Amino acid sequence: MKMHFNRKHLVIPYGLFLVLFVIIPLGFIVYYAFTNGSTGSFSLANFIKFFASPTSLSTLLLSIGVALLTTAVCLLIAYPIAYILARSKFKKKSVLLMLFVLPMWINFVLRINALREFLDLIGLLDQAHLFNTILGMVYDFLPFMILPLYTTLIKLDKSMLEASADLGSHPVSTFAKVTLPLSMPGIVSGITMVFMPTMTNYVISDTLGLGHVTIIGKFIEECFGARSDWHLGSAIALVLLMIIFVSMLVSGGFKEEDNGSRGAGLW
Repeated sequence: MKMHFNRKHLVIPYGLFLVLFVIIPLGFIVYYAFTNGSTGSFSLANFIKFFASPTSLSTLLLSIGVALLTTAVCLLIAYPIAYILARSKFKKKSVLLMLFVLPMWINFVLRINALREFLDLIGLLDQAHLFNTILGMVYDFLPFMILPLYTTLIKLDKSMLEASADLGSHPVSTFAKVTLPLSMPGIVSGITMVFMPTMTNYVISDTLGLGHVTIIGKFIEECFGARSDWHLGSAIALVLLMIIFVSMLVSGGFKEEDNGSRGAGLW
């Protein structure tokens, strides 16, 4: 008896994984966020408690500020590196790219502790806590900005750059009107890969900021840990999830708009 294989069956493992590790845990978070800790009844008290607390709001704003600054610094450093690597005629440019990606192969905790020892050696560890935190964030997430930028820039149609030069466009104008718009998908991907995890990576702020810099990820960890307030922690996690979701919608819409303008006049 011959059995017919249906391709739809390939979705089953992914569906099970999605249900077990995404939908069910998210359901618990939603339940705890919208219920009262003592009675278990529906309540918005957890969200009111978060937004009414100056400490909570300042922590959230600090987290957004650190994430924005880290993302901006990573972009300013990564774009020239990716551009030079993509445009260079060096035959083994992949080797140079690997040198920037190589730190990702080393354990995250080891890298951050190594940076901590270096900052302690030059006398910055006990002084510039916020600077140390942002430096650690940039050090850790820089490869995540370089990779999507390099992947996008290496695939650019060089004939468009040549056409711009043939039309008498200045190299700076060519970069601003051709290269930069066409590399926007890589920029958006890099920003997404850096901004989102930076808001919740409290290990770096604890290690390099010596506990003086509290970001929203640390606040959530304290709610689920020392405070044993799962309801407030779940509410904060949902607020953070909404912020990430909105940023994804904005970046995704911007990418679609940019892709739709590729065929339009760039000069």
